[in-house]
Amino acid sequence: MVPALKLVVQRVALGLLLLFLVSVLIFAGTQILPGDVAQSILGQSATPEALANLRAELGLNEPAVTRYLDWLFGALQGDLGTALTNGASISESLGRRLGNTMFLAFWAAVVAVPLAIFLGLLAVRYRDRWPDKLISGVTLASISIPEFLIGYVLMYFVGVKLGLAPSVAMINDTMSLGQKLHAIALPVAVLTLVVLAHMMRMTRAAILNVMQSAYIETAELKGLSMFTIIWRHAFPNSIAPIVNVVMLNLAYLVVGVVVVEVVFTYPGMGQYLVDHVSKRDVPVVQACGLVFAAVYIGLNMIADIVSILSNPRLRHPK
Repeated sequence: MVPALKLVVQRVALGLLLLFLVSVLIFAGTQILPGDVAQSILGQSATPEALANLRAELGLNEPAVTRYLDWLFGALQGDLGTALTNGASISESLGRRLGNTMFLAFWAAVVAVPLAIFLGLLAVRYRDRWPDKLISGVTLASISIPEFLIGYVLMYFVGVKLGLAPSVAMINDTMSLGQKLHAIALPVAVLTLVVLAHMMRMTRAAILNVMQSAYIETAELKGLSMFTIIWRHAFPNSIAPIVNVVMLNLAYLVVGVVVVEVVFTYPGMGQYLVDHVSKRDVPVVQACGLVFAAVYIGLNMIADIVSILSNPRLRHPK
């Protein structure tokens, strides 16, 4: 088997195994939570008979292994169960919320990824000069500030004082694309600032590492401009680590949006999860955890596969 194909198969198998182990941890973690699910649904005034009937209806009297296998096989078939609080299908509710979260993450990535790569290239072009120091300082400052604080500051100044964007990022299916983009302007700005520094600095570091190669010195001796050397010779050969860090940050954009969605009351998965955690709706918490884990592991798996396939020594072994 070609080394690249073998590594890809191993990475996919490892990702599936990791997802299985995470599902076990999610289920076990929700099962050891203090309190009684039936009691939290019916309230403190519920009779013992009513509690016993609800426990039987929810399958709480079954062994934990049986309940886990039922939940896992249901999830594999697309059935994540029903919410305890309102009896709604979790798969349908989660599908709409996941779509909203992916919409927000997509437009944040559209802004953040090209901007981070451009700033990384610019920092390399003016290495150790004031543009490099300014870019590094500003991006490091942005990543050092908690995202909820950035969100509230932008909400106050941009949303309330200047009125340039809505403070509450509510979207629905009746809105046009332009209206949706206007509604999510502030959450996108917050997420961009959060992930920009990491991607920019990794882009800068990866390109600087390639700039020490012998063929870069040859290009300089040929009289090529520094920007041409960086763009045409250094950047293409540093794409693997850049793709890795981009995919890691894309995974964060999907999984780590909980705080931003709560701050801006955005109808995504993060807000959905927080709402049902407060209600102790265990099936919803399990489903959200599993979907978040699947997205994070999946994007990391894609990053590893792209890194493997972009290595010519693995694609064309001697």
